Formats: sequence, structure tokens, C-alpha cells
Amino acid sequence: MPVALTPPEPERSMGLRHYYSATDGTGGRLKGSPEHFEVREISAFPRPSEDGGFTILRIESTMREQHALVAEMGRALGVGPGAIAWAGTKDRRAVTEQLFSVHAVDLPLDRLALPGLRVLDAYRSRTGLVLGHHYGNSFRIRVDEVDLPGGELTERLGRTLEVLRGAGGFPNYFGLQRFGEVRPVTHLVGRALLRGEVADAVETYISAQLGEESGPGAVARAAYREHRDPARALREFPPAFQFERRMLEHLARGHTPERALRALPLELRILFIHAYQAWLFNEYLSGRIERGLSLTEPLVGDTVLRVARDGTVPGTGSVPVAEDNLPELRELVARRRGRVAGPLVGYASGRPRGLTAELLGPLLARDGITVDSFQLPATPEIASKGLWRPLLVEMPPVAWTTEASGVGTDRRAYRLAFALPKGAYATVLIRELTKSGATTAS
Repeated sequence: MPVALTPPEPERSMGLRHYYSATDGTGGRLKGSPEHFEVREISAFPRPSEDGGFTILRIESTMREQHALVAEMGRALGVGPGAIAWAGTKDRRAVTEQLFSVHAVDLPLDRLALPGLRVLDAYRSRTGLVLGHHYGNSFRIRVDEVDLPGGELTERLGRTLEVLRGAGGFPNYFGLQRFGEVRPVTHLVGRALLRGEVADAVETYISAQLGEESGPGAVARAAYREHRDPARALREFPPAFQFERRMLEHLARGHTPERALRALPLELRILFIHAYQAWLFNEYLSGRIERGLSLTEPLVGDTVLRVARDGTVPGTGSVPVAEDNLPELRELVARRRGRVAGPLVGYASGRPRGLTAELLGPLLARDGITVDSFQLPATPEIASKGLWRPLLVEMPPVAWTTEASGVGTDRRAYRLAFALPKGAYATVLIRELTKSGATTAS
């Protein structure tokens, strides 16, 4: 059931309209520095092979946006960005450790001695990575600047974790990172692409101003919205804004928006569509919570995903819930071998029916989008079939401690250590602990 506490913007506009725990939050500051948010990938390691055509790299990076990092690695190694693959996209403002595969061997790895990057391991393999080729991630996180005495902080943390354990977990919302933590526009770019409005998608990515972005990038975007001169904008956008600059270079040469869009890495273009799907999923999940419908017990008209032998929950192979199989699927979920799921709408997911049509139909109609739109005839390389996603993340064991926030202050801090399955967001669990009093560093 929804609780009285109201999440802040931009969470609500991204579909995260509710908390699952009706408890007092701690407040505090998340990601006060990258070292306060450590992410370690729980990898499915490709097997080593001395005659393999791929190089597998285990990389530690600090404060690096994933697609920009891959582009920089490609330049350093002398390979195109398309030769580099990874299993999961990680947070920018964090210290992350993950695998990359490069479809090349005998690479000049010494050139990867770049600021904020360390090569921890390297070996050859016959197979590379694809998205989803991992089990999950482990986290070590510090929440700072909590204005609570130690006893009250301990009580609030313990109480919220107890409530979530009793509820079976927390909602499997997509976190703000999916949409752009500082400038949440990726789903808007995806919406424009799904409507076949490629020029609008390009303009949105370059110039839309949302969220808390400040500094030279925000100034350049504001200027471009006024003059719409791509050649001038190239002089105004700092070099760090490489993706905006790639598109502006094509526009300045008189190329079409379609060609400008294709200057971006394929994975980033796919991410735009995924972000719109994520926004729809968040809206579906919030709508379900508002109606008081269970996230753990299947109902007729629901969809259940089977848990694989390795404990992962593939988004394919969904089982529709009907009257005749309802008892069987309820037992499957009760034995933790199945999960109630919600839709990541795509061209093969079928036209929304039942609860999905009620909750998402008006949003799709408002945006002028149908399931057929996800075939993306103008940009078919980023078409999306659609998948299913569990509604709830099972509550993991959480280790935590409290401490002083810093020398000479009465504020407190706390540290958390836990692991989550792939696709689940640590920030969504943490928002249950902090509630609307939390802030995130830019």
C-alpha cells in the first residue's frame, strides 16, 4: 500500500511515486564523494583461452560515465568503441569494478594508465561479453550528514530494514541513473525516437535543460536553445561533452539528424529506448502500489517469470497467469522459484491488456506511441522486442554501522554493505532508508 510520505522531484516525474516502507527516514547525503559509493560487479567470467580472439579486462574506474569511458578506452587501445562490450552499466559518481571485453588481442594495455582508471586483470578468451552477462553487483555505500543522534539513527535504520524484510523486499524501480542523475532526459530522447521524431530527439539530447545541471554545460545548452547554430555551439560546448559535440559536428556540416544521431555509440542509442521503457515500468509499478495490489502474489492477468537454476530471473519465458494455472504459479512464487513481473513494453510484448492497458494505455496514447512504435523503422538498429521485469527485489542481507560524519561535527553517517541481482538499483533501496530528506551530490 502507498504511504503518506511523498518522494521529492525528480523521483515522482520518473515514476518513483511511492515508498514501500511507512517508516521515518534518516535523511542524509548520498555520494558525497565517489569513494562513498563502491560498486563491484559479480561477474560471469568468460573462460580463459590462450588462443582466444577476445581480451577480457577487469577495470576499476572512478567518477567515469560508462559510454565516455568506453570511448576513451577505444582511443587508447586503437580500437573502435564497437569492439568493446560489457555486462552492465554502472554509476558515474562511484568507484566501480567490472569486466570489459575487447574484440582484439595483443593490445597496448599500458596506454590504459589513465586518470581514474586501473587495469586489475587481463586475459584472453574465445568469447566476449554481452549486456546481462553477470549475476549482480555488491555495494559498499556511505550516507553522510545525517542530522540524527546515534540512538535514533540506529532505531530508524533497523526499523526500516525490518519492515522491508517483512514485506519481502523493495519495489524494483529503475533508479534515477537510468534517466540521467543530473539531467534526466534519456527517456525523453527515447520518446521522441519512438515517435519517429529524430530531429527532436537530437535537439533534446543537446539542449534540454532538466534537473540540477549547472556550469559550462548548462550555459552552452541555454545558448544553443537561443541561437540554434551548431557551428557556434561547437565553440561553446566544453570538450568533455563529447557526445553533444559529435552530433553538433554533423549538424554543422549540414548532415541530417539521423546521421547526427548515429554519431553516438549504439549502446547509448539503445539506452534511450530502454529509458522510456523504464519510465513506463516505474509508472506501472507505482500504479499497482496505488491500487493496493500485491507485488509478491500473482493475480489472474499477471505475468510470472521463472527463476533460473543459477538464481537469475531472465526477462524472457514469461508465463501468463490464468484461472487454470493460478494455484500452480502461486506455489511457484511461494517456493521462490518464480517472480511476479511487470512489462518492459516492446514490439513483441503484445498490445497492453487488463491492468497493463489500464495503467499504461493512457500514457502511451498521450505520447502517440504503440507497441509497433518499438520497431523504430527510422532507426531499426535500436528496435526493442520488450521484456518482463520482477516487480520486487528480494531483501538482501544488509550489514551496517554508524559513525561520526566528520571531525568537529555532531552529524552522523552510516555505512551499508549488500549485494543485489543484476538490474536492481542500490539507490532504490537507499531511498527507502533515507526517505525524502536525502540529497545526492551532483
